[in-house]
Amino acid sequence: MNLPTSTVITGIDSMAILDQAVEAARTFKPMSQEAVAALLARTADAAATGNYEQFKTSSGFDNTTRNPQWTG
Repeated sequence: MNLPTSTVITGIDSMAILDQAVEAARTFKPMSQEAVAALLARTADAAATGNYEQFKTSSGFDNTTRNPQWTG
């Protein structure tokens, strides 16, 4: 929620998780620029290869590559 976004989706499978999500949104405070820079520095190596988010870095999860007619 620290980044510019129009929608944040969270999985909610119980009232307890809903309460937790509402509390997180209610008490949210953005990170400082320094804290963001430190976090990015600590995670740069893990993020460099895309191994943890292959849906963002490969076409295997992109059905439009198999169905180009969907794009018009």
